[in-house]
Amino acid sequence: QVQLVESGGGLVQTGGSLRLSCAASGRAFSSYATGWFRQTPGKEREFVAAISRGSGRTYYQDSVKGRFTISRDNAKNTVYLQMNNMKPEDTAVYYCAADNLGRGSTAQSQYDYWGQGTQVTVSS
Repeated sequence: QVQLVESGGGLVQTGGSLRLSCAASGRAFSSYATGWFRQTPGKEREFVAAISRGSGRTYYQDSVKGRFTISRDNAKNTVYLQMNNMKPEDTAVYYCAADNLGRGSTAQSQYDYWGQGTQVTVSS
C-alpha cells in the first residue's frame, strides 16, 4: 500500500514554469513506477509522463515532450514533474499514480494507487 499526495499546482502565465511534487508514504517508493496524468472537465484523464523503477526510463505524451520532465528522488520518496514553457492547453487537474509492477505504462489502468490531484491553470 502507498499513499500519494501531490503539491505545487497553481496559476501561471503562458510561457511560465511550475514544478509538481508527488510525495509517497508507505511501501518503498523505489519499487514502483510512477506516472503523471491530467484531466479537464468533460474529458477523460490523459497520460502525461511516466518513469519506470530501476533504470528510471521516462515516457512522455507527444504534446509535452521537450517541455516537461519527470524525475524521482527515491531518498525523499518523491516524484517531480517540471513543466516549462507552459501553454493554456496544459490547464488541468494533475494526478500522480503508482504502478506496483514498475512498468512505467502510459495506460492509467496499469496504475494501482492515485493521489487526490492538484489544479494547474495557465493563463493566456
